[in-house]
Amino acid sequence: MEPRAGVSKQDIRGQIWDYMEAQNLADFPRPVHHRIPNFKGSYLACQNIKDLEIFARTQEVKVDPDKPLEGIRLLALQSKKTLLVPTPRLRTGLFNKITPPPGATKDILRKCATSQGVRNYSTPVGLDSRVLVDLVVVGSVAVSEKGWRIGKGEGYADLEYAMMVSMGAVSQGTPVVTVVHDCQVVDIPETLLEEHDLTVDYILTPTRVIATGCERPKPTGIVWSKISCEMMGRMPVLRSLRCREERAGKDVTLRDTRRPLPSLESGSVQGEDVPSCTVYVGNLPRDARVSELKRALSARGAAPSRLTWQGPQRRAFLHYREPAEAWQAISRLQGFCLGANTAKVALARQQGASGPAGGRAGEPHPDP
Repeated sequence: MEPRAGVSKQDIRGQIWDYMEAQNLADFPRPVHHRIPNFKGSYLACQNIKDLEIFARTQEVKVDPDKPLEGIRLLALQSKKTLLVPTPRLRTGLFNKITPPPGATKDILRKCATSQGVRNYSTPVGLDSRVLVDLVVVGSVAVSEKGWRIGKGEGYADLEYAMMVSMGAVSQGTPVVTVVHDCQVVDIPETLLEEHDLTVDYILTPTRVIATGCERPKPTGIVWSKISCEMMGRMPVLRSLRCREERAGKDVTLRDTRRPLPSLESGSVQGEDVPSCTVYVGNLPRDARVSELKRALSARGAAPSRLTWQGPQRRAFLHYREPAEAWQAISRLQGFCLGANTAKVALARQQGASGPAGGRAGEPHPDP
């Protein structure tokens, strides 16, 4: 199938999705519209990665959580490679490391490779972790033999790659692989590509292994002018990366800098948009003691350098030295319980001099 002339990325996506459904090439989950489409034969296509010498040399591989890539996640685990999978919509960090239980059987490994397994058998990887990804595997809606790629339109694969560049986890020489049905390999006009678009080096289909020989440079980092304040609010990990790059003297001007940053689930976002070094912990038990909280934080590997206890308000503020430490603590405190209560955990923001009545200037502040 070939796209019509003068089409947009969305036109190509629509044509691919419609064709796969009409020809009954799609597999669960259906319909494939607005997804990285799963297809009949995806497992066979994934097996072709064993024909790539780069896979044999790989020690650490990042594989997107899309259903058609399940076979590659399984092969990585069976080959005892370190498997990293991006967190859903990047809301709780960049990626998780899939850690099967000791002595995992083949059936357990298969479960670890599924989306449910990713949730149940993973641990968060902080920005300060020493990660060096040897191979990146992404899903696609359409791809050309030249290596041009079109995703489902939300930009997560492109952003994940850019974030990995920013944290030094990948380089221009890190190969990128995608897995698609043969009908998804189409001509894509180069004019549709933008500077932030990720290209691919290898395409795996049920019938072919295509080396694209793509020479177009991959993204060299986050293009902050394409990042909105809304995205910063949804993805706290972006805040830490932005703070790092600002300190390094890079231009980190956002797309809509005149708009205030939106609030996180807990923790106020007021005034400046620089990441906080303070973590808000709320919904603590009424009878909780500060010593009990400190022990629990230490057990989670999230002990702060300083702690502000506000027991009557059932909350505390954890102060860290760096924004990256604060974010790592948030990752480690996902699902954190004290007693019978599941705590609310989020970045806290400095309220500033114009804070609400009753709040002192400069102190961290949770949502009302």
